[in-house]
Amino acid sequence: MTVGRAWRVFVKGSLALLSVWLSPPSQAAEEGLEKMKALVHERFPGVKHLTPAELAAWLADTNRVAPVLLDVRTRAEFDVSHLKGARWVDPEIKAATLLPTLPRDRPVVLYCSVGYRSADCATRLLRAGFTNVINLEGSLFQWANEGRPIESVHPDKPRVHPYSERFGRLLKPELRAPLGEGSP
Repeated sequence: MTVGRAWRVFVKGSLALLSVWLSPPSQAAEEGLEKMKALVHERFPGVKHLTPAELAAWLADTNRVAPVLLDVRTRAEFDVSHLKGARWVDPEIKAATLLPTLPRDRPVVLYCSVGYRSADCATRLLRAGFTNVINLEGSLFQWANEGRPIESVHPDKPRVHPYSERFGRLLKPELRAPLGEGSP
């Protein structure tokens, strides 16, 4: 990445975060998430993305090979809720450690809270030679905000770990789990 491009990404990311933090709570979940998605696309141009609607259709299509779902959040975040059938992966995992555990004959879809950590992991996998990797755009926050199903420790009222108080504003208020919830 050139210095100029790195500077643009830094500025875009800073403005996106600032707008999330300063937005009224009613706007942060939609507008802030859109800005974060734009940042992810700018920062990780070599990563393919698919929308939650596209993933939901794929998972419902019994004629297609189901992707391997990798949740690239902390263990505490995963323990609160995740996509059905997802496998937890440490966000800092080295591609060399992860590659031998992935099937070469199935696509891999990665997600995190908003798509940044999962796009970073997808980039590491691509650099290591894995080609069938896709990032879930907007990740779990967008998936949940759209009312799609999640496996949660709160089956009667599914909630999502907010990552942090400020990033939690990207979730609809009724979907935010208490910040300290999940494993230590």
